[in-house]
Amino acid sequence: MSNKFKMYLISHSHTDIGYTDRQEKITRYHVDFIKQVIKIFEAIESDTHPEWEGFKWTCENYWQVEQFMKSATPAQIEQFNRYVLEGKIDVSLNYLNMTELVDDSILHKKLAIGHEWANQIGFNGDSAMTADINGYSWGYPDALLDNGITNLFSCVHGHHGLAPLRRQQRPFFWKTQTGKELFVWNGDHYMLGNEFLLIPNTRFTYHLKDEFENDTTTEQFEVTKKRIFKYIESLKKYGYQYNFVPIMISGVLTDNAPANGDLMNTIKYWNSKFGDEVELEMITLNDFFKVAREEKNIPTFEGDWNDWWADGVGSTPAATKIYKDAQRKYHLGKKLAKNDVSSLDQEIKVTDDNLMMYAEHTWGYSSSISEPWNTLVNDLEYRKVGYATQAHVAASKNLDHILSGYGEVSIYPEREKLFKVVNPHNNDVTEIATLLVEHWEHVEGKYIDDLNISDLMVVDDLGNKYISQAMKTARATEINVQVNLLADEEKTLRLTWNSNPKDKEYRLDLTAGSEGVRDIKDLDNYRCNERFVENDEVKVIFNRFDGIEDIIIQKNGMSILNPKRKYAPFKGVYEKTPVRTNPVEERRVMGRNRKGMFVERSQAVLKNFSIESNGELFTGVLLDYELEGTHLFSVYLKIYKKMARITATVRVHKTSEWSPENLYLSLPFGLPEATTYIDKSGCLIRPGIDQLPGTNLDFYLLQNGFVHKNDNHSLFVVCEDAPLVNFGDLDPHEILLADENSGIINNEPAFSWMMNNYWETNFKADLGGFYEFTYSVNYLEKHFDNSRMKDKLEELSQGVIAFPI
Repeated sequence: MSNKFKMYLISHSHTDIGYTDRQEKITRYHVDFIKQVIKIFEAIESDTHPEWEGFKWTCENYWQVEQFMKSATPAQIEQFNRYVLEGKIDVSLNYLNMTELVDDSILHKKLAIGHEWANQIGFNGDSAMTADINGYSWGYPDALLDNGITNLFSCVHGHHGLAPLRRQQRPFFWKTQTGKELFVWNGDHYMLGNEFLLIPNTRFTYHLKDEFENDTTTEQFEVTKKRIFKYIESLKKYGYQYNFVPIMISGVLTDNAPANGDLMNTIKYWNSKFGDEVELEMITLNDFFKVAREEKNIPTFEGDWNDWWADGVGSTPAATKIYKDAQRKYHLGKKLAKNDVSSLDQEIKVTDDNLMMYAEHTWGYSSSISEPWNTLVNDLEYRKVGYATQAHVAASKNLDHILSGYGEVSIYPEREKLFKVVNPHNNDVTEIATLLVEHWEHVEGKYIDDLNISDLMVVDDLGNKYISQAMKTARATEINVQVNLLADEEKTLRLTWNSNPKDKEYRLDLTAGSEGVRDIKDLDNYRCNERFVENDEVKVIFNRFDGIEDIIIQKNGMSILNPKRKYAPFKGVYEKTPVRTNPVEERRVMGRNRKGMFVERSQAVLKNFSIESNGELFTGVLLDYELEGTHLFSVYLKIYKKMARITATVRVHKTSEWSPENLYLSLPFGLPEATTYIDKSGCLIRPGIDQLPGTNLDFYLLQNGFVHKNDNHSLFVVCEDAPLVNFGDLDPHEILLADENSGIINNEPAFSWMMNNYWETNFKADLGGFYEFTYSVNYLEKHFDNSRMKDKLEELSQGVIAFPI
């Protein structure tokens, strides 16, 4: 580091869509902020404010530009483009500040929009920035690079989070799974320049803890002087080796901030005093990367940059479930829209936009915890939920349109019960299709009732019978049928009656007593009682304390449960941290733990066990539990007989609680000598192994689920509705970060983190209500490579499509 030092200031407005005001208001703000920036440059050019000469502005993301383009006049757009091409206004070609909830296909589409705009106007920008983001899926750098973005500036926010590599202000090359490299500047907080008090009349400290924290009397420029020199000295002590440093700054002290030309007055005054030692210069994002790329010996790292702030999705579990179903419908529509069947372009766009907006990193109003009754808290919450809902409506409308092209018909009297089943995937599948018969409909002139429901039969055009099982639901009869389908194959199935139902034989051995209880050990493999459910594929062992004690694969006698488990499969675990101070402070002092040291933890206690059904396809078992924090916690299992699959539907009536809470579901599955892989946005990684050094090990945000795999077997665990997962102990602890030894967590038992209200500002405080979450465990005696594993998880999550014709 030379004696002369330069501080590059990048002025921008941080985009929080909903944190400081209503989402539509924020949209208007950012449109007006760009118009204000244009006025600043007009004032410079007209000599109205010549002292602002040298001002530069960076649009934090392309979404800001997109909103501006929608409402600006042609003259304003022409001015904007001119300033961009002159290098006075810069555009980060990242679309928005996102969570990993968004999948990579939507992300690619949105990034491509900015890339296309840049090409249209001749803008050579190849850089992106994010702010308030504490991690990205390993698929993210590939998405950027595929859309012409070669540089990423990350403004990590250290609140309950941490920068990778144990340092901020550290550049590195991020090697992707495909072998490409993205240049990253791992920067400091996105309003650090405001902490230097470079903007007039701001008194603020957040990261820079010093003697001026509560000082309102010291002259502002004296604070600026002390903090800038102290910051540079601190960089040197931490081994910083460059003679420049980038600093992000906002026009005023707030997220969603306007530009401020008066910043130039401070810069010029500083340079007149201390410019020989530390020079301040405004710079654009792209110009900064031209400077940074001149440096040599930049290290290269590879792995997932696991997000510390992914847990927000768990504070709105109902809306997140709607979102996940919208994603499935969206992708099923994409797979089915081929040949002569087309999509509805407008509904696709609406789905794209709303899937993106719900997954944007802001998760509520700034006082959601301190004032959960506040009108704005509720306004913003319902708007956030609205994104998920609108995405679901649009994706459903599009899928309905596509299925009509495949022959789907609406209900009508006297309809023959014909159904089409379609495999939308590029691989052969053995799956469960669901056929629905409304409560008022009949089958071949006979209505379905409790006495004849077992006589329903599913056949194809050739009269071949399929393994099926029917059950009553609220307004229909649901018939599950097992189908084997080639890639993209369609089959027509018909619902009929078994013309020769098998007479029930008298049991003369009294294995089942006159009271109807069957508790004598049978010689066959089809036991079904409160101790065992056993068939050709699996044996599920129950006990009175935990529910499930073990799950055995019949063909090899292998347990698929992790021997390290503390909790039984599908068992609920509830945590509450008592409020000893106030709801906000209690959450703040948790640090990077998502619970306090005095956390109260309880596990579900089994209260009732019942065999709900036992047919040709599956055995249905209902486990009723008692669990703190809930009025209802029950698990309905389908234990399949012709495939090694168990599905679990978890039903919860959650109580309302202002204290910090977590609700987990134990998923302690595993295979001997197996490696665990998780399906994240655009990638498949091994938690604890495929991660950047210094990244989060405590929880992960999935797309479809995770896989335990060894040389001969694979176990797929699908989490349809709740995308957060933890591995290992739930106790509060000293935080461990990814390093060469962190692979130990890869073999730890997993938990689905179904819901939480952890964050002290903008998470939803109240988790009370009714919920239903679906999971499945699928054993396959087959080895999968990584790309096929990811596809299989998607296939298991999306299933096959069945509809009336």
